[in-house]
Amino acid sequence: MFQKTAKQHEAIELMKNHIEVLLSGGSRSGKTFIAIYAVFIRALKYPNSRHLIVRRHFNHVKQTIWYQTFPDVQQKSMQGVKYKENKSDWFIQFPNGSQVWIAGTDDKERIEKILGSEWDTIYLNEASQLPFSTYELIKTRLNPGAGIKPLLLIDYNPPSMTHWGYVVFEKQLNYETKQPLLNKERYTSIKMNPMDNITNLSEGYIETLESMSESKRKRFLEGLYGDDSINAIWRRVWITDNRINTIPFDLLRVIIAVDPAVTGNETSDDTGIIVCAKYRIGKDIHFCVIGDYTYHGDITGWGQKVADLYKEFDADKVIGEVNQGGDLVGMNIRNYGQNIAYESVRATRGKAVRAEPIADLYRRGYVHHVGELVELEDQMATWTEEAGSSPDNMDALVWGLTFLAGIGTGQMSVVNDAIEGL
Repeated sequence: MFQKTAKQHEAIELMKNHIEVLLSGGSRSGKTFIAIYAVFIRALKYPNSRHLIVRRHFNHVKQTIWYQTFPDVQQKSMQGVKYKENKSDWFIQFPNGSQVWIAGTDDKERIEKILGSEWDTIYLNEASQLPFSTYELIKTRLNPGAGIKPLLLIDYNPPSMTHWGYVVFEKQLNYETKQPLLNKERYTSIKMNPMDNITNLSEGYIETLESMSESKRKRFLEGLYGDDSINAIWRRVWITDNRINTIPFDLLRVIIAVDPAVTGNETSDDTGIIVCAKYRIGKDIHFCVIGDYTYHGDITGWGQKVADLYKEFDADKVIGEVNQGGDLVGMNIRNYGQNIAYESVRATRGKAVRAEPIADLYRRGYVHHVGELVELEDQMATWTEEAGSSPDNMDALVWGLTFLAGIGTGQMSVVNDAIEGL
């Protein structure tokens, strides 16, 4: 018999009284379960209603929500209720005609179809990965039918205090103007941490979180927001001031950089996967970071992701850091694409030493992010040399831009071109 935790009860009460509700907090705190539970209850309460669940990557929402949380909620809290699965359009349908759809913002064709519809409930899952522009666009599609209260649910493990979620829901400010919100009663938030869900956690899970680095422990155990560090190698303004909205037309070279995980369990590192390129503006060489496709899962699955990206972006080469994975990195990539051009790179200097020349290119305005890469940018603006280990997304970024710029190879012409006349 399903029993809500005290925090889950509190979250449900907030959903009854507010339109936009942020569930913020640590890992395995029951946020996603109670959000899907609320979506299901609304779908059952309002016949023929339509509900949407969005995450950055469609593959992630499919694996975590469709295959895990949907059946988990159904089995634990509403065993007498059945639903039919439509794996063509990826929605489930209840006997009363209500539908619950899933979508990823990385699936352009699908998200355009989704945005052409109106929804009674919208749930942004793991929204720390979503830029403010996506949040604003998707919420315009929240337009329930007569007699249905609108509800926009958001959840995440707390990102940086510069994230729109913190500014809007915690500070109660307009994200762009930083002025007080005019309709504060619309927005509310609740912190839900693992200890609030202790009865549903496996033995030793809290100890696992306690053993993590300080920054990850604060985020995933204590549910605390991060802050840009004054000692960080990067400054966030270097990124925001040089952002571009679209991929440049005449790219000279496209690289996929991989910083691989060597184990594949729940607490393993991610495999950092960054797509980046170089191009010219006038006589100067510039660089763009096209996307962050960092992968969390088994140690071979990221190979398929890299192969797909190689084809999608017509990449020239994949580079992979081999200090830990050795020859297995190249083997994994070629398992999914025999014709992929691959080159290994190996660290011979410390992380901060390798990152500094890349940060200097950012400072000088020669690196441009295509759109907002929220998680990557948070890592860059908070990582310090004293932290020791660095995030895999950021490591892959450094490898990719180092390769494109020819830093450390004796081929410094690219960098010299970039800084000529400064």
